[in-house]
Formats: sequence, structure tokens, C-alpha cells
Amino acid sequence: MQSKETTPDAYFDSLPDDRKPAMIKLRNIIKESLPEGFQEGMGYGMVGYSVPHTTYPNGYHCDPKQPLPFLGMASQKNFIAIYHMGIYADKDLYDWFVGEYPKHVKTKLDMGKSCIRFKKMETIPYELLGELFTKMTVEDWITRYETMLKR
Repeated sequence: MQSKETTPDAYFDSLPDDRKPAMIKLRNIIKESLPEGFQEGMGYGMVGYSVPHTTYPNGYHCDPKQPLPFLGMASQKNFIAIYHMGIYADKDLYDWFVGEYPKHVKTKLDMGKSCIRFKKMETIPYELLGELFTKMTVEDWITRYETMLKR
């Protein structure tokens, strides 16, 4: 479910009342936890955090007009999703997150390659996600991204 909103604030304003508190809390944690250099904006119908062209002029290889995406969050039909490219790109980071998750949440991890899904707002492990968001700098992400492109 992609939003047609063009700004993060408009996106959050458009959320249903039952999702708004969790999404706002996630947004605040992301803003507090992400290392400096990532930029908030809209991309692919969700709120995203990317490496701006001023830092990485090449942009996203699939569409160089777009900044290099790193993290996204969306209120989907049946869940809230966090899309974290670092988990997809870095096996050590993935393994760390998968290992830590059961220490914070009793429910089974619902995760795709980079997508972490939360069907119940009360099971979102905010503290764990906050720690996850600190673990990759802009420079780390650019290096990892460029390494993946060369494979």
C-alpha cells in the first residue's frame, strides 16, 4: 500500500488513529538513533531515510535521480514495516538482529530480506530497533552498497 503523500509530515497526518502513535514513536527513534548524514523524505510511497546527492552524487543505481535509500517505514494494510537495507546487505548485522530479537519479543520474527513486519503494535521492540538504527553510518552504507554493486 503506497501512500500518495509528498512529505513525511503529510504522511503521518494521513495515518489511521490506531497506527499513528506507533509510527510517530518509530519516527522519533529513527531521528534520535540514525547517525548524522541521512536525510528524511518520501520515497516509494513511504517515509524514507537516504543518503542525499550532496553526499553521494551517484544516487540509487536503479534510478540515479533518487538519493541512495537506506531505511524506510510504512503503515501497510495488515502491519507496520521497517525496511532496513543494512540488514539485507550485511550478514553480520542480520545475524546480530535475528539473534537479539527473541530477547526483546516473545512472538516469532516476521522478516523478509530487508523488511521487518509488525502486526501488533504492542510487540514492536523499540529499544532493539533504536540500537539497530545506530549500527551503520552513511560512510558504512556507501561502502557496503558499492561493494554489493561490484559483485
